Amino acid sequence: MDQLEEILERMRNHSTNSCRNAETPESSRDSDVCPLCNGDEWILVKKDGIERAVPCKCRERAVMSRRLRFADIPEAFRGMDLKTFRMDVYRNPDSKKKVSDACKIIKTYLDDFEKQKEQGMGLFIWSRTKGSGKTRIAAGIANELMKSYAVKFAVSLTILQEIKNTWRKDAEYSESRLLDALSTADVLIIDDFGVECPADWINDKLYQIINERYINRKVTIFTSNESLETLQYDDRVTNRIKERTYQIAFPEESVRDHIAERHKEEMIEKVMKGRNNG
Repeated sequence: MDQLEEILERMRNHSTNSCRNAETPESSRDSDVCPLCNGDEWILVKKDGIERAVPCKCRERAVMSRRLRFADIPEAFRGMDLKTFRMDVYRNPDSKKKVSDACKIIKTYLDDFEKQKEQGMGLFIWSRTKGSGKTRIAAGIANELMKSYAVKFAVSLTILQEIKNTWRKDAEYSESRLLDALSTADVLIIDDFGVECPADWINDKLYQIINERYINRKVTIFTSNESLETLQYDDRVTNRIKERTYQIAFPEESVRDHIAERHKEEMIEKVMKGRNNG
């Protein structure tokens, strides 16, 4: 049985043997716009006949969201749709086969997401080659899931930097509140997982985040330039990821140069058409 069939079979088994007694947190389907201030973060109140602006109760949450810098999909990928994920940019036959298998697994996973979510099953998308499409596909997954769930997209290094920022005396928020925000999202996508230099405090903080999500069966999706076997984290971290993710290998081929070349060709074609029409 090849990798694709093994993973698909494992997913079917997980769906069939789901733990019905596990607590399933309700999805966050409410609008992000505060009904009190309509998103302004300030409201007008009258006291002793004087009207003044005071912070809305949503302001703290909004500031926190901006502060973390992981609440939104990266600008370059906000319009990324899984249906428009281009597999034709891969040139190597092995890459085409591998990305085709990966996309089939991801489609099966998303089609069955409610059951996968009940079990807290996520994805571990990896390739040792930078520019292989891991972040693009993860952003597409995020855009799809954001239609129904609270999704946070975070670069691994950004998470660690924000944790360090909470250690300053003038920090707006405590470390515990930051970690709580990371631990409670319906879906957390951690991009570039494993690029950090290994250190005890990094192991500890990542374990705290991942273990909290593991305990509460929260979905975590990773992209990484390392396989689970070569990640420089201790077993507390990798074992939990291994148990709660489907590992998906992406092609060992960078498509960034191919895409840039295609854009150049398309522009030249437009210029030539313009000249001919002129």
